[in-house]
Amino acid sequence: MTPRPPFRADHVGSLLRPAVLREARRRRNDGEITAEQLGAVEDDTIRDVVKMQRAAGLPSATDGEFRRSSWHMDFIYALGGVSRSDERLHVKFHNLAGDLEFSPPGLQVDGKVRLDEPVFARHFEFLKAHVDAGVTPKLTIPSPSMVYYRGGRAAVSDTVYPDLEDFFTDLSSAYAAQLTAMGELGCTYLQLDDTSLAYLNDPAQRELVARMGGDPDTQHLRNINQINAALAGKPDGMTVTTHLCRGNFRSSWAAEGSYEFVAEALFGELGVDGFFLEFDDERSGGFEPLRFVPRDKRVVLGLVTTKRPELEDPDALVRRIEEASRFVDVDQLCLSPQCGFSSTEEGNELTVDDQLRKLELVVSTAERVWGRE
Repeated sequence: MTPRPPFRADHVGSLLRPAVLREARRRRNDGEITAEQLGAVEDDTIRDVVKMQRAAGLPSATDGEFRRSSWHMDFIYALGGVSRSDERLHVKFHNLAGDLEFSPPGLQVDGKVRLDEPVFARHFEFLKAHVDAGVTPKLTIPSPSMVYYRGGRAAVSDTVYPDLEDFFTDLSSAYAAQLTAMGELGCTYLQLDDTSLAYLNDPAQRELVARMGGDPDTQHLRNINQINAALAGKPDGMTVTTHLCRGNFRSSWAAEGSYEFVAEALFGELGVDGFFLEFDDERSGGFEPLRFVPRDKRVVLGLVTTKRPELEDPDALVRRIEEASRFVDVDQLCLSPQCGFSSTEEGNELTVDDQLRKLELVVSTAERVWGRE
């Protein structure tokens, strides 16, 4: 039987942008080259990164998110009714050396939310055309929760949406249309990236939700219902997973805390096929929340960090998989890095060679635990 995703050895999606691509994007931003010239560089580097994933032994491939500046905003700005705001978001990230500020542009919902055309359709078609036989092309997009989480009610025009429930309904409809369109293009593996459900495990993040006028005790339930509404018409044959992490920017994080606060509702009610979960250090807590995972779901353990270049001990990874299997059957488990290597185009503090070794470690450890699929 052909394995279905998520795979025993998998990865979250974003990959380090090569220097030639970063330079081409700088030159495009400065008006030195055309959009077509930048696109040609993107095409070449994506062909190369697809080959790299194959060489590492992975059964799936992404385009590394090479055509994006960030994992979520490029998609969100492409939705009808959503535009870039003059205001900037202010997110404080942390690392072992201290704190750093990330201030990307915000967003505003100033029209009815809709899908004017499938987002990233050409990106996916290019990827699909360049994977080898037997390799599953995977598309990653932000979950619908991300359209509302950072801006809250203040980012949604009360003239366009006097009743906020109408906004949530339209947003889910736009996402449902996106999934339908991608299914028609042959996408069988789609991932919804959602930091909100992981952030809400952090008391400081729940305080932020309260200051924005939300209910910190029920926001995760709202987000789960939002995603489920988007998944209601999921195409037959499409596997949908979600990735939940606590922030990933230049080897730094934004939140911490065990999955316990959201676990029962998350695992019991969210209608995805699998969960990519961050477990690379003590910030993520223990495996106890996995006791709520139903028998028909897979959990991809993010045990290999993308935040540091040091390679994990394979024996230690096997022991951690064994620890997790105390709470969910080992046959439901998979292995991956804890997050992407380059959630924004700046990337984490690793080299391309470090990245390859991390991916090869995921593959070899998965084969050691589950054998070859």
